[in-house]
Amino acid sequence: MSAAPHVVVIGAGAVGAATAVQARNAGLRVTLVESGEPGGRQAASYGNAGWLSSHSILPPAAPGVWKQVPKWVRDPLGPLAVRAGYLPRALPWLARYLASAWTWPRVERTAHALRTLLADAPALHQALAAQAGVPHLIEQRGLLHAYLSEQQFRADARAWEIRRREGIQWQELDTAALRAREPDLHPRYTFGVLVPETGHCRDPGAYVAALARLARSLGADLRRTRATGFAIENGRLRAVRTADGDIACDKAVIAAGGHSRELARQAGDRVPLGAERGYHAVVRQPEAGPRTSTMFADCKVVVNAMEPGLRVAGQVEIADIDAAPDWRRAHIVRDLLLSIYPSLPDPLPEERVEYWQGARPSMPDGLPCIGAASASADIVHAYGHGHTGLVGSARTAELAVQLLQGRPPAIALAPFDPRRFA
Repeated sequence: MSAAPHVVVIGAGAVGAATAVQARNAGLRVTLVESGEPGGRQAASYGNAGWLSSHSILPPAAPGVWKQVPKWVRDPLGPLAVRAGYLPRALPWLARYLASAWTWPRVERTAHALRTLLADAPALHQALAAQAGVPHLIEQRGLLHAYLSEQQFRADARAWEIRRREGIQWQELDTAALRAREPDLHPRYTFGVLVPETGHCRDPGAYVAALARLARSLGADLRRTRATGFAIENGRLRAVRTADGDIACDKAVIAAGGHSRELARQAGDRVPLGAERGYHAVVRQPEAGPRTSTMFADCKVVVNAMEPGLRVAGQVEIADIDAAPDWRRAHIVRDLLLSIYPSLPDPLPEERVEYWQGARPSMPDGLPCIGAASASADIVHAYGHGHTGLVGSARTAELAVQLLQGRPPAIALAPFDPRRFA
């Protein structure tokens, strides 16, 4: 009997750790390559808002959003901003970003593709968390969207209609129902939308760390190093090159998040992977907060009660992935939190607040790259999820393993083909 194929999974973020687990579940030999601590502060998954939002199927851009580009450049502290010095390098990515949602039919195609990837995501994560021994970290109690008014919600009618056509259902809450459900909420919010099928993670960093531990307990080897490329002969993968030497293998998965671009190029595919930098603040022992994890339509932040404390996350900053943080943006989301929940002390004692900045690995069209590499079908792309990295990681892991084994993928992968930008 021939030995099971040896797979190197590059990256131990949400996608990579889940892929390592599923590959071991499928009987493959696995080496997990990660230079940092799985689930550590350096990882995008650590700072995730924690939403398992199976309804997050709309691309980040929308028709007509191009009119906001001058504001993005002028206002360095707006909800979406482009650092002025980075603008020349960002322009090709921004052009694709805007073009991907230039018309509503384009938005609808993206939404349909993302729905196939995200449907049933909370249940998939519950199964992974149970296997990892941390079932308490995944809850499926719905997610809430809070609006200033019913009129503001109706202005989003086209987006919600697209969700409805993809099978997503929701409950509309008037002022009284919203107040009964969320008594700590500022009274300026008078309308809510609850999506029952969705869930949330109570500590994304701890969850990813648990998945990495599970993979190792199942027999995966963890190599603390940095992948630098591939040894490919006649279309067959022979090894993954690392800073500490080659790792001989039969297959590989690129799941290195924001650092996947150069690996993808060495695998034969040029992808416009960008970094949507985000910020969060966590308030320990909060006096108030949401009963249901909530997104606020007026300021585009998510507030989620987590094990470490009350987390408010948001902001998109287009800048070099390694640029120094602008901590004013973290202070902005903290101040938004204080305005949303007036019972929180203002000012907050600084020793009770933790700030974080990281980078979402994002494709400009809002769709991740999932598929075989051009230089060798032995290499699988699995990165670029942007705002859907945590929620999309569970099914992405299953798809990656199906590709590794030469089995038909559970969903159509054409929309996620890394060669779509060629």
